[in-house]
Amino acid sequence: MSEQEPKRIGRRTVQSGTILEFMEDTVRLPDGKVEHWDFVHHKKGGGACAVPVLPDGRILMIRQFRPCIDSEVLELPAGVRDASDPDTSVTAARELEEETGYRCGRIEKLLSIDTTVAWCDEKTDIYLAEDLVKTGEQTLDEAESIRLCPMTLKELLEGIREGRIRDAKTAAGVLAYAVRKGAHEYGT
Repeated sequence: MSEQEPKRIGRRTVQSGTILEFMEDTVRLPDGKVEHWDFVHHKKGGGACAVPVLPDGRILMIRQFRPCIDSEVLELPAGVRDASDPDTSVTAARELEEETGYRCGRIEKLLSIDTTVAWCDEKTDIYLAEDLVKTGEQTLDEAESIRLCPMTLKELLEGIREGRIRDAKTAAGVLAYAVRKGAHEYGT
């Protein structure tokens, strides 16, 4: 680290919850001043997300209410990693089945993202889930209410472009799938 960059000289936990901790870093700036920066630490490291492609080519989206933003959100199936799931593909496949009632025959990593680098250290691994088979009903948590919304890639790209899809993991997953699909179709 150069002398021209800030340097963390301390860190403390301000408050701790079940999954998240509110942290405060003490940072020395290049001019010698000391500042305090807040951030959120994800105790489980983050989670995983699936881009589930139905046999007809549509992507199986979910719609659910998110109290944090007081709004219903269209998003990809996703969830937090369990301590027993060090391989995030297990998390993505589990969440896909729980939230949609579909199991995937193939799962392949598309990308990993740092969801909000300015104030949170959460990471999300995003997977392409194909060869979907309906296995039963959704197995939702008591507080969850999730509706299934199959959509075409074109509809999703328009939703991103028009600002109707604002969830970061969803936008990243759909765009990564679109790039992969385009690259495959054009032989690049």
